[in-house]
Amino acid sequence: MEQSYLLTYLLAVPIIGSLLLLFINKEKAQLIKNVGLIVSLIAFIISLIIYFDFNDQSSDFQFVHKFNWITDLNISYHVGIDGLSMLLVLLTTFLTPLTLISSWSSIKHKVKEFTFFMLFLELGMLGVFVSLDMFLFYVFWEAMLIPMYFIIGIWGGERRIYASIKFFIYTMAGSLLMLVAIIWLVVYSAEMLGGFTTNLLDLYRTGPTIDTTIQGFLFLAFALSFAIKVPLFPFHTWLPDAHVEAPTAGSVILAGVLLKMGTYGFLRFNLPLFPQASLDYAGLISVLAVIGIIYGALVAMVQTDMKKLVAYSSVSHLGFVILGIFALNQEAVQGAVIQMVNHGLSTGALFLLVGMIYERTHTRKIADYGGIAKIVPFFSFALLFTSLSSIGLPGLNGFIGEFLILTGAFKSTVLGSWWYTIFAATGVIFAAVYLLWMYKKIAFGEVTNPNMNSITDLNFREKLVLIPIFIFIVWIGIYPSTFLKVSEKSSEKVIEQVLNPAKITLE
Repeated sequence: MEQSYLLTYLLAVPIIGSLLLLFINKEKAQLIKNVGLIVSLIAFIISLIIYFDFNDQSSDFQFVHKFNWITDLNISYHVGIDGLSMLLVLLTTFLTPLTLISSWSSIKHKVKEFTFFMLFLELGMLGVFVSLDMFLFYVFWEAMLIPMYFIIGIWGGERRIYASIKFFIYTMAGSLLMLVAIIWLVVYSAEMLGGFTTNLLDLYRTGPTIDTTIQGFLFLAFALSFAIKVPLFPFHTWLPDAHVEAPTAGSVILAGVLLKMGTYGFLRFNLPLFPQASLDYAGLISVLAVIGIIYGALVAMVQTDMKKLVAYSSVSHLGFVILGIFALNQEAVQGAVIQMVNHGLSTGALFLLVGMIYERTHTRKIADYGGIAKIVPFFSFALLFTSLSSIGLPGLNGFIGEFLILTGAFKSTVLGSWWYTIFAATGVIFAAVYLLWMYKKIAFGEVTNPNMNSITDLNFREKLVLIPIFIFIVWIGIYPSTFLKVSEKSSEKVIEQVLNPAKITLE
């Protein structure tokens, strides 16, 4: 298999798979599910081939494939990955087949359309992580909205239309400002580069030369779009609605991958393109991140709905990632990258478990449960294990990311104060409070709801979904260097691009 074409093959698989589904009779639900699963597994296998061929000693983009797309505007199909995107590509292809298996029995109507949109969504997410052309990136960024809008709007809960429209409008509004900033950046760079180009690698050389005032405006335009996607406080209000109303598969992909597109955007675009503005706004964005950590945790504490509690925990946990990114040292940025993966695994698993128990009881109210540890022991163990992972118990994945972020923030010369770390650390304590409180209410005590006596424990298919996630939760917790070394050189390069932009000169 030609190495330079591997990323194109990876993007082609979900396209071909989704088009193939259009020719299958919608009555053949089982065949449609099988095709969707096989296509997503092929994408995962290709991503593994890319991972094993990936050179983690290089900070350069690898598996680069480029050809002219819109010749008159010098817009190219240009893809490639480095250590930052490698882990997120793996996370995407790993979670997609698991979500399809998890929805095997819960999605009963419009199976063909659901599978089509899930594969389409996978394409959009992968495209965002591998694009090295600003126009191509923006196409994938916007295209990803369409399948998620329909997944929430068709297969969601009672308020699904409201939630899907709110999600779409919020994200679209931020994206339009980013589009204006992309156009400004490209037009400005055309004079310096001797021609119009949307090549991200060329723009890396011109972005740092922009006047600092204009850099600030462009930084904010990009940052707003990414902050909404993260979501960073106070742009988070769409998230609880989207999570609560989305079907389980939608919630898992939304928490596991889509939110990381925002944090990835800060690393890939804001920091290298606008280094001076990144330093100027690092304090402000870190303050918002710390507020989000504490606010998300406090609001999660008072939730009565399991899904809403996990949704607000995402606001809190993603605040750690943003803090790590803007601390701008090796420990913090590495912690932010690994925490993106950790959150995808831990929160993805929590949403899977909430979905599995909801299928049996048709309630997400914490008060409706109690004492189910005796009735469904494997589910109860899985919920405890995943909660401890999300809290950051040493030996499990969450600890590594949060420890590195807090350590990096503490010694950060960019932030210049350890108060960020002091306040952010309270989020770890609060996480233990709301997750262990939820677990106590659900699993322990007397069975007060007679309907709970008849529920069954997790079946083989559900265990098959959870066990691979649990393996990685333990793997990252015990031996994180397997994953940290992938992003190490790329993290160093991003920090260098911000702190020493003068090294990036026009050739």
